[in-house]
Amino acid sequence: MAWKRAVFALFTVAAGTNVPTPLLLVYQERLDLSAEVLTALFGCYAAGLVPALLVSGQLSDRLGRRRVAIPGIVLSGLASLAFAAAGDSLTLLFTARFLQGVVSGVVFSVGSAWVGELSQASGEGAGGRRAAFAMTAGFSLGPLTSGLLGEFGPAPTVLPYLVHTALVAVGLTLALGLPETVDLHARARARTDGDPAVPLIRPGDGWLVATVLAPVAVCVYAFPSSVINAVPLLVDLPYGGVAVTGVLAGVTLGAGTLVAGLQRRLGRWTAVVATALGAAGFAAAAAFASTGWLPWLAVAAPLLGSGGGLCLAAGLTLTARLAAPTRLGALTALFLAIAYIGFAVPFVMAVVARGTSATVPLAAAGAITGLLAVRLLLPARRRLL
Repeated sequence: MAWKRAVFALFTVAAGTNVPTPLLLVYQERLDLSAEVLTALFGCYAAGLVPALLVSGQLSDRLGRRRVAIPGIVLSGLASLAFAAAGDSLTLLFTARFLQGVVSGVVFSVGSAWVGELSQASGEGAGGRRAAFAMTAGFSLGPLTSGLLGEFGPAPTVLPYLVHTALVAVGLTLALGLPETVDLHARARARTDGDPAVPLIRPGDGWLVATVLAPVAVCVYAFPSSVINAVPLLVDLPYGGVAVTGVLAGVTLGAGTLVAGLQRRLGRWTAVVATALGAAGFAAAAAFASTGWLPWLAVAAPLLGSGGGLCLAAGLTLTARLAAPTRLGALTALFLAIAYIGFAVPFVMAVVARGTSATVPLAAAGAITGLLAVRLLLPARRRLL
């Protein structure tokens, strides 16, 4: 089926986004970097991704999914090659991470819309679940693989990126044969006839976007990035090593992949359950930071990963429901752009922890997320989610 090829192509790009995550410890040792610099390196990805999301989504609504997504897939492989060539240069590492954000922004927005349109025959919500599965699977397997290669393989800052480049080549081959899902002739006629611009969302749904979709979007990446980026840098992990961080990232994001299918059963309660899991995960992470007891971390990782994965599935489904006709790409891009604000959370935690302790920002995040879960109960009861 065409949607399966689109899902795999989306997966290959997503797999590259977290390849550098467990390798941050290697860069920290080689370049003697502080936690603030490392979280900034991790988060500058979002600085490239957010503008690319906002531009590419709308562009693909006009030019078609193929014309925008295919070049983005190619550039994803080139971004990994840039990382492999960065060596010990902090400037080149920031440049490669920024470029990785740009190309990911292009593919995530357009690819998610493409998967959704290729999945229309499977019913409402199928496209959102499939796109969420593709991205979370890539997010989890990428760092797990790079962590193991970085710990036990040769050339730890080169080999993981070469493996990802090869994977992208396979995804590109499959994507080249995918059909275009945008009616380009109809769009061209509309522009020629001077039809008025279609609004991004349906009238009356703006408050849902602002008070429900936006906060759920932030949770998508705030949850997992906190445990795989902030915790290893702020708290001494037992046993140490790059492999431990890679396994931690794999478990966290792998949990998000496994729970994506639960959205079908949870229905309108998906976002409520997701934020409740996130609140519990932050509480467990705070307990680990306070006590150093490893089981707390073992609990926090899958809880935060599951919460992030369910937020992504719920958000993409709500996005498809709220989008005005012909504006799915643009609204998907907006949702993902807001989601990547969550990548700033580890940096905020590092700053707060420097003046207090690692426990304080994690506990505060748990309290805020718990309040959000309570807030989402009302729209869920009204069947608005």
